[in-house]
Amino acid sequence: MEHVADLGLIGLAVMGENLALNMESKGFTVAVYNRTVSRVDTFISGRGQGKRFIGAHSIEELCRSLKRPRKVMMLVKAGQAVDDFIEQIIPHLEPGDVIIDGGNTHFPDTIRRTAYVESRGLLYVGSGVSGGEEGALNGPSMMPGGSHEAWEVIKPIFQAICAKADGAPCCEWVGENGAGHFVKMVHNGIEYGDMQLICEVYQIMRDLLGMTAGQMHEVFRQWNEGELGSYLIEITRDILAYRDEKGEVTLDRILDTAGQKGTGKWTAVAALDLGIPLTLIGESVFARCLSALKDERTTAARQLTGPRPAFDGNRTAFINDLQQALYASKIVSYAQGYLLMREAAREYGWNLNYGGIALMWRGGCIIRSVFLGKIKEAFLHEPTLANLLLDPFFREKVTTAQASWRKVVATAILNGIPVPSMSAGLAYFDGYRTEHLPANLLQAQRDYFGAHTYERTDQPRGQFFHTNWTGKGGDTAASTYVV
Repeated sequence: MEHVADLGLIGLAVMGENLALNMESKGFTVAVYNRTVSRVDTFISGRGQGKRFIGAHSIEELCRSLKRPRKVMMLVKAGQAVDDFIEQIIPHLEPGDVIIDGGNTHFPDTIRRTAYVESRGLLYVGSGVSGGEEGALNGPSMMPGGSHEAWEVIKPIFQAICAKADGAPCCEWVGENGAGHFVKMVHNGIEYGDMQLICEVYQIMRDLLGMTAGQMHEVFRQWNEGELGSYLIEITRDILAYRDEKGEVTLDRILDTAGQKGTGKWTAVAALDLGIPLTLIGESVFARCLSALKDERTTAARQLTGPRPAFDGNRTAFINDLQQALYASKIVSYAQGYLLMREAAREYGWNLNYGGIALMWRGGCIIRSVFLGKIKEAFLHEPTLANLLLDPFFREKVTTAQASWRKVVATAILNGIPVPSMSAGLAYFDGYRTEHLPANLLQAQRDYFGAHTYERTDQPRGQFFHTNWTGKGGDTAASTYVV
């Protein structure tokens, strides 16, 4: 059978299989292929039985079954596998056909692959897909970027299968070459931050306030009905209520060592490369790394002493403080993420629609929340907004939450409870609102030991000076750079 499938999909793992079922449910005919070919037959005779699927047993057969312009989407492990499949696909396509990478690919690879595939006369799309197994099946958030000409080709399918928020599709064109995968990477970094912040609140509730899982469940249930309403608050609510077959809290039986797939690390590294203070998200990555040192922590717990958590205040009032502190920290996490996207757009020549990105994240994805509508409004009001903290809505929210935020961080520190991301968020806020930071001393130190020069408060920016601090160093200065 030739030229009948609307799209070819390579990779029938969890995301690929569910995305294929999503496409078929929206009326599209999907040709499917998997490197382990037996999985194709298993799918066709199983979940795909009786539906509009074509099982292909080779790349050639897959491409031959596609309508023109052909659209081939890969949902395979990031890295060499993507390059290998591109090489296998290209000989069976013609100008105007589109290759799509829907995996969690590192954006520099997408920049490279877009240039390469375009040099072969084809179009390339690197698309972030968020929402996990449920999102893939029922409607994910999708963040496509790459060859702009490809958007009109894939738009009908992508906007049909993605999540909807107030009727609007959670999928729009993001930008050139690696922009789609970069935005998905930042999404995942913010996800790391959100999850760590919730975990810090959970630990305070458990270890300082002595709350049971049932009591915490009720708090998260209430929070999910207000301004903190989000997917991650919602699933935390459900996790706290879950009991195993013995009636015990399943959460209490889970080992406290976290895994990660690398996208949070990529976000932190990109921030370092671009000189953006992504402190809250960076600490959330390091918190996972620290959790992985389980054996060492067990040994250290027997040797290193600290305060024994003890709370003698008003628990109800402090839970309200926790809510405010979580909300304010969340604002900082998104503010830092948006700063990173803005700097990347400047560095790589992308034209990003920041309000549109918030809309794409409002449904289907892991960080979906009522919060994102306010971000969209902020950029609609001021498209060149320098920092979310300067938007009137978010400025007022952080100002209102500030006393609670400080109380929670201080109380946690005094009781020996680690809150790395929440305290990093507060430190960033204080640093950002401080007109005179101590970096003047830092520059003097650098100039003293390395003749790295400094700018002066009484001279125009961009002029650099050197002091012969010891009387022995002479007038020679090192080269300067600006982050």
